[in-house]
Amino acid sequence: MRNRVYIDNIFRHEIADGTEVTLKGWLYNKRSSGKLVFLLLRDGTGTIQCTVYKPTVGDDMFGVADKIAQESSFTITGNIHKDERAPGGYEIQVSRVELIHQAVDYPITPKEHGPEFLMDNRHLWLRSKNQHAIMRIRHTVIKAIRDFFDGRGFTLVDTPIFTPAACEGTTTLFETEYFDSKAYLAQSGQLYAEAGAMALGKVYCFGPTFRAEKSKTRRHLTEFWMVEPEVAFNDLYDNMELAEDFLEYIVQTVLRERAQELNILERDTSKLANVKAPFPRVHYEEAVKIIRESGLPFESGNDFGAPDEAAISAKYDRPVIVHHYPAAVKAFYMKRDPNEPDKALAMDILAPEGYGEIVGGSQREDDYDTLLQRIKEHDLPPEAFDWYLDLRRYGSVPHAGFGLGVERTVTWICGIQHLREAIPFPRMIHRLKP
Repeated sequence: MRNRVYIDNIFRHEIADGTEVTLKGWLYNKRSSGKLVFLLLRDGTGTIQCTVYKPTVGDDMFGVADKIAQESSFTITGNIHKDERAPGGYEIQVSRVELIHQAVDYPITPKEHGPEFLMDNRHLWLRSKNQHAIMRIRHTVIKAIRDFFDGRGFTLVDTPIFTPAACEGTTTLFETEYFDSKAYLAQSGQLYAEAGAMALGKVYCFGPTFRAEKSKTRRHLTEFWMVEPEVAFNDLYDNMELAEDFLEYIVQTVLRERAQELNILERDTSKLANVKAPFPRVHYEEAVKIIRESGLPFESGNDFGAPDEAAISAKYDRPVIVHHYPAAVKAFYMKRDPNEPDKALAMDILAPEGYGEIVGGSQREDDYDTLLQRIKEHDLPPEAFDWYLDLRRYGSVPHAGFGLGVERTVTWICGIQHLREAIPFPRMIHRLKP
């Protein structure tokens, strides 16, 4: 129909009050009062109240409206009416209702449901108001990621999903047959992004990554999305500056463009408003002192767990950068500080409010012999990294980069408890469907 519109066209004041329109969507909720039926129609862009008045539409059409069940699909035609009492400030005064499909016994009802039930019905749970808000915020986060790097002259380099070797350690690899050999699902696109940086100067890769971590915590998925910039001639400090500018851009974009969704989630946006560069920068050894002062036992030289990260971030009102981690707990490709040989030129950004690490990065080892030695020390097959070592044979330069996990970032920005709600269809240790 030529006069069909979307709900957000109405809410954006793109259509004049009193205009006749046609909307198509699903029934979110319904209530009736005598000769009136109020249908809350959602179409994916919003939800609007549609008022069906029996004397206007007649007995038969009123009967159709009165029998529409939750999540049934239907079409309405009517006039836009500005009404501050209605959700969104507008309603539709209906002149015609047409049922497309009647849903029977929709399983997700207004009562409380457990997380396993909701995850089993994830394909339907996505239709709920809070999940709408989270998915829209995720969309804005992803767009902000691309806009930030595109606006700074970065080139997107797509990296492979099938890889011949590990990037982040061999214990979390998903192995698969690859014709007559073995391949692994990518843990990261970083090594390939480094090759891109040597060709194009500053690049980023963005896509799904896979970690076979047998973890049931609220902070882990086996499949998640990660963006990884890599910049030739950058050092650790350039890397930290880029990361904090990047994170500020994402959060401030969401605050500006998704205020309604954050309100639906009852997010305390004052905490997000503080996310502005520069962030506090804390050396690993100073971070250890903070952990111990908080009352937690911690042995210097170890990597941080979730309680440790929470103790560090609790001291600050914005994300905090921890740098110079022990080289022994970091990946083979991270360069060591010549002034502190036991420390890697590595950094993590910890989100406030106990959400933990959302960015991890480092300056990369740019010396051929040193990198080869590190590969052997980590019991990795040097032949699988011949191409990666070539980057140190032919025009090697200092370079640095980091990775940001989309789901952890969305979880923090939304103020929700578990990563499973930050991706449309989560994959976890015991969940492979829907």
